[in-house]
Amino acid sequence: MTDYLKCCLTKFPTPVLMDTAKPVEEINDDIRQLADRMKDIMVEAKGIGLAGPQAGVNLRIFVVSTDGTKENAKVYINPTIKVEGSIEANEEGCLSLPGIYGKIKRYSKCTVTATDLDGNAFTEVGEGLLGRAFQHEYDHLEGRMIKDRLSTPAKIRAKRRLKQLQEEYGE
Repeated sequence: MTDYLKCCLTKFPTPVLMDTAKPVEEINDDIRQLADRMKDIMVEAKGIGLAGPQAGVNLRIFVVSTDGTKENAKVYINPTIKVEGSIEANEEGCLSLPGIYGKIKRYSKCTVTATDLDGNAFTEVGEGLLGRAFQHEYDHLEGRMIKDRLSTPAKIRAKRRLKQLQEEYGE
């Protein structure tokens, strides 16, 4: 049994954030405990989503709550994503990259297919903030972060803060 109650917010440059997450093999009490802890971390950090790697766990799971509440947080296990629509640039930040913000280009709409905590497959369409959150959290499962999607001028502006984070959280 894994003790996921000790999970905490993982910040750049922690290696798990740059790895491709592994599929959840079995939905059991450990995974339910992890999902609950991830919701708590998200709410404590005042976010609207959190992926497994952001909790220091290299698993394909994320939670999203566009109003930032635990009650409305939904769990997505082993999600796949299909993007569509126009590409829009909007300001984004990331709990694992505190102090870094930028206009990130994302598709206006996406469809996520995932498994819930009861083992049931479901599909959900996200547009606007929800669609953006899905794409942001899915990026974490692929080892990508907003720093990788910043424009060149924004990357230059973020360079000093990234260096500070490396000094603060680097291993």
